[in-house]
Amino acid sequence: MATDMQKLIGTSEEDEEEIEMDVKEEDDDDDEENRGKHAAGSVMVEIDGGLVTANDDNRFQQHQQFQEQVGTPGGGTRRCRPVEEKERTKLRERHRRAITARILAGLRRHGNYNLRVRADINDVIAALAREAGWMVLPDGTAFPSRSQGQRPAGGTSAVVTSSSSHMASLQTPPTSLRGVTSGYRSSSEYSAGRMKGVFIPGSSPYDLSSGSRSQTSSIMRDGREQREDHHLISGSMDSVDEKQMVEMPHRLPERDFAGTPYVPVYVMLPQLGVINMKCELADPDGLLKQLRLLKSINVDGIMVDCWWGVVEAHVPQEYNWNGYKRLFQMVRELKLKLQVVMSFHECGGNFGDDVCIPLPHWVAEIGRTNPDIFFTDREGRHNPECLSWGIDKERVLRGRTAVEVYFDFMRSFRVEFDEYFEDGLISLIEVGLGPCGELRYPSCPVKHGWRYPGIGEFQCYDQYLLKSLRKAAEARGHSIWARGPDNAGTYNSQPHETGFFCDGGDYDGYYGRFFLSWHSQVLVDHGNRVLSLAKLAFEGTCIAAKLSGIHWWYKTASHAAELTAGFYNPCNRDGYAAIMAMLKKNGASLNFACADLHSSNLQEDFPEAFADPEGLAWQMLNAAWDVCLPVASENVFSCLNGISYNKILDSAKPMSDPDGRHFSSFTYMRFSPLLMERHNFIEFERFVKRMHGEAVLDLQV
Repeated sequence: MATDMQKLIGTSEEDEEEIEMDVKEEDDDDDEENRGKHAAGSVMVEIDGGLVTANDDNRFQQHQQFQEQVGTPGGGTRRCRPVEEKERTKLRERHRRAITARILAGLRRHGNYNLRVRADINDVIAALAREAGWMVLPDGTAFPSRSQGQRPAGGTSAVVTSSSSHMASLQTPPTSLRGVTSGYRSSSEYSAGRMKGVFIPGSSPYDLSSGSRSQTSSIMRDGREQREDHHLISGSMDSVDEKQMVEMPHRLPERDFAGTPYVPVYVMLPQLGVINMKCELADPDGLLKQLRLLKSINVDGIMVDCWWGVVEAHVPQEYNWNGYKRLFQMVRELKLKLQVVMSFHECGGNFGDDVCIPLPHWVAEIGRTNPDIFFTDREGRHNPECLSWGIDKERVLRGRTAVEVYFDFMRSFRVEFDEYFEDGLISLIEVGLGPCGELRYPSCPVKHGWRYPGIGEFQCYDQYLLKSLRKAAEARGHSIWARGPDNAGTYNSQPHETGFFCDGGDYDGYYGRFFLSWHSQVLVDHGNRVLSLAKLAFEGTCIAAKLSGIHWWYKTASHAAELTAGFYNPCNRDGYAAIMAMLKKNGASLNFACADLHSSNLQEDFPEAFADPEGLAWQMLNAAWDVCLPVASENVFSCLNGISYNKILDSAKPMSDPDGRHFSSFTYMRFSPLLMERHNFIEFERFVKRMHGEAVLDLQV
């Protein structure tokens, strides 16, 4: 009989076992009733091309009754055909779901597609279409991105999904709005690796269903930036032909930010689209048009990376600032401000990286003979993304320590651009302190196989950090503790799968508390050393440090992903207070990315990650504001619509804060042709006005 079943569904016994494991049945009440009737020992009998279920004891009797019903006039009404068809349909559906589950697993694992847990074939097709550069609206309307301005077939598209009843209650009276919805396409989002976030707890009317949120996942998606030849908007927005526009859905009620504090808005320039590897301005004419366009909507300034691997590329202490000189002069002529990032890390290999800017060649040469200058995991794999903090005070860089190298670079920049500091054009210097410029260990390297929401691995196995660990263990009187945890899992483990991070695990034991205290203190000490020298080099200018929002596994006891990243922040300890005190000591402000993350979206896409960006942001913001630390922020994903902008605004200017605290500035990540498309640019202009506290009316055409 089992063979007959296999013929019907076209699968083997092994496949059927996989189906049972991969696919969760969603049976209705009838299924429950049938399962109650089909006791142990029941078999499937093929009769007249169908299947019936019977117990071994009365199988023959029921078979006879079935034949009598078939042969009796009028007996057809009592046939078991519906039961047979239901069984057939059920098996076919199980088989289909199993195939779908395997396709989705492959796309998530090997293609980094951000697909929800219960995704269907429509989600897969939409993701592939967006990958190809198409616009896909929630109702399924699809059209090429290059021709977004043209009206899609079928006229106006409603952007209302299963949550339409909820949205209807929030909508304003009908108002004709023109433009295109922001699109639901992911383009190099995660700045990556930039997995970061700032949120104030509380529900938001802008936190809608997955169908209406903007592209949401850099941490989980392939970070390649999808660039197209979009025409740059120049001059007045009114010059665009009305034929190039389609109807936009009615705007949701929005909080009025008129009269609220002025929060400066900066735009981050592309990683390599401005200054090339020869430190030359790649496209001065095109850049000038773009900067003028930003100036036309009163953006306060731009942020730009000063790459160590570009400026000091070939010979130690020989700096080439030529491209930056031309860029800064251009910015000065337009009367924009500058925020500059001292980028001492590698660009490339993380989510959101669309270019490759390695560390200086002379550093790579040293690394070939002494790879322990880089962070190293338990398996001995070295990560050339940035220098290990173990060599901060080791003279292994041709007679200089890592801290001296950083200081010499910053001092050269300060001397070269002295006039820009004196006239206030450079408003802030952000100091790179680790991977992606953030103060954290590179615990989640994509190049080593990490994928969200893995807990990551400790990166303390180079000889210099191990030497520091040995000294700490000996000082504690337990030299046996001079080792990293041997039960902390691998990059993609989950906390409960490990002996170290599980509830009641070793992380909270005597050894675990010693190791994690040492591990996090190394991070704080590194930040303190570099920022104290940055304060000296840039005296009189604001400096800042960036912290990443490691929000996954935040709802577990151990906070495993934070622990591997260097933040000793389990549920029974505040792991950010010491970092904020260190920043305060050095007069540095905090740049905390995550202002656009929606907790509900993360829970829908990856419910197993126990993520809580709002809870993390609440803790981190309070830790910063408790010591009167200025807080700036930036978005993680590419924000292109009002829903994402409203989330950022609510975070930047918390309505419920009794002290009226707000962000000191906000940086939009990053400038791209997609942002310059008319409908996206209009939305961005509204956002800038509201960040500035100006009154904004709904756009009418």
